[in-house]
Amino acid sequence: MRNSLIFKLMGAFLLVIAIGALVVSVLTSQATQDAFNLYTTRSGQVWAGRLTEYLAEYYSQTNGWAGVDAFLESGLTAELMPGAANNPANESQGHGLGSGRQFFGANSFLAGQRLVLTDAAGLVISDSENELVGKNLSKDEIQAGAAIIVNDARVGTLFVTPEDFTNSDTLAGEFINSVNRAIISSTIISSLIALLIGALLLFQIIRPIRQLKNAAEAISSGDLNQRVAIRSQDELGQLGTTFNQMAEHLTSLENQRRNLVADIAHELRTPLTAIQVTLEGVQDGVIPMDEEQIAALYAETTLLNRLVGDLKLLSLAEAGQLSLNKTSTDLHALFLQLVERSKSQAEGKAIRLETSIPQELPKLMVDADRITQVVTNLIGNAIYYTPTGGTISMHVSARDDQNLLEVSVSDTGPGIDPEDLPYIFDRFYRTDKSRSRNSGGSGLGLAIAKQLIEAHGGRIWAESPVVMAGVSEQYGTRIAFTLPYAHLPR
Repeated sequence: MRNSLIFKLMGAFLLVIAIGALVVSVLTSQATQDAFNLYTTRSGQVWAGRLTEYLAEYYSQTNGWAGVDAFLESGLTAELMPGAANNPANESQGHGLGSGRQFFGANSFLAGQRLVLTDAAGLVISDSENELVGKNLSKDEIQAGAAIIVNDARVGTLFVTPEDFTNSDTLAGEFINSVNRAIISSTIISSLIALLIGALLLFQIIRPIRQLKNAAEAISSGDLNQRVAIRSQDELGQLGTTFNQMAEHLTSLENQRRNLVADIAHELRTPLTAIQVTLEGVQDGVIPMDEEQIAALYAETTLLNRLVGDLKLLSLAEAGQLSLNKTSTDLHALFLQLVERSKSQAEGKAIRLETSIPQELPKLMVDADRITQVVTNLIGNAIYYTPTGGTISMHVSARDDQNLLEVSVSDTGPGIDPEDLPYIFDRFYRTDKSRSRNSGGSGLGLAIAKQLIEAHGGRIWAESPVVMAGVSEQYGTRIAFTLPYAHLPR
């Protein structure tokens, strides 16, 4: 279970959440501190400019800085508050230096600020945090503060700076800590919500994957009826569709394998049975061993040998191991020769054999024997299925735009049923299921033709019914194939 995909995905999801939460927390906290620091710094500059006026007045009235700590701790007038001039309470409180609100404490105007006051020589005489009192500041440090001017003379310098945010005892520290706690809380809550949603999403992903795994294990055990339910059109749904298509293909291949074994057994049984019966009759003395019986045995043996040869040729072609002896071939002469060979067979059924073979055909690099085997099979099938007095047409044309040579053989026979048309190039397939081998061949001719044409880089197909020139109605079947060539000769 440790190697389960869901644990790996959940681990990766948790790692992403943790990294995201850490980055957000750090950046948000830093941004908050920077913004608060900027705010307090600018606020301190504003307060420093206003406080210097009151401190200058205090210095003028007291002729020094004696008691300034008590003055700062007791507070200044509420006039320091924005809008204090319009506050009716100020009229009754007056404008004395000792009236108003405190600087420090829970109600301080300057909460979050640190006040440092130096005299004219740069000696720190007051520090709200009591750290720098009695120390001398350098000239550069004094230049950064707000000057307190009395009678055009600098009598002191005021510094208003933000308090240390790291100190949680200060208001600023409490504010930053409260913001950090809010960030951490929101991060934890959002992480839990994201984890819950992620778990549901991962479950939606893992469930179909597990179904695919179980179905694949069942198929590997031999159960080819396994299929998976398709509930989406995303990548997982497409994967399920592809899996079902694969299962369908495997089922089809298994059925073809079983049918092939049965067909081969059937095809081999017929000549073997004939040979066996004849030999048993001769052995029992029922059948005389004369020349007629020897000729019959020889015919059955030849047929058996041809069937085995066809099966071997077909298996080599399907495995891509069929060697072709390709030479530059004059196809015009080859096709005319094949048609001439078939004329006597066609004339025996009073079939008209028409040809359309251009004189100037490109010379192709083909295996002439294999092309002869294909064309002979097509013409032989056409003669077999064409009724007496019918017509067979062989047409050859060069399709220059596609660099293809197209050869077709059409007949005026009964045609092929649309349900059978897609399967006529399958091994041992016969359109007439009741037709025996003796009347309809072994069913390997078109399958071999298909493999031989594809081995040459071409394509073969069948059409039924077809419209023939000079015939007003649709008749028969047209089987055509193409052969590629590099270029036409000049």
